[in-house]
Amino acid sequence: MEEILTKMINEIMNKKGSQSVVELKTDASLRNDYGFDSLDLAELTVRIEDEFGVDIFEHGNVDTISEILKRLGANE
Repeated sequence: MEEILTKMINEIMNKKGSQSVVELKTDASLRNDYGFDSLDLAELTVRIEDEFGVDIFEHGNVDTISEILKRLGANE
């Protein structure tokens, strides 16, 4: 799951011209550490929902990798 999430994040970052991440840090902020804006978060949400069938923002905002993983794990 983390490998797929890393790939998704890197694809979005690469489109923006940002450097890829090798490994996700669970406490990393999508906005502060990876520079995601609202459009990037929307794209990530769609990718995650397509891949895992989970809307990670259904029960409120998420900002960290650990929050995403928790939402994904809660619905497996």
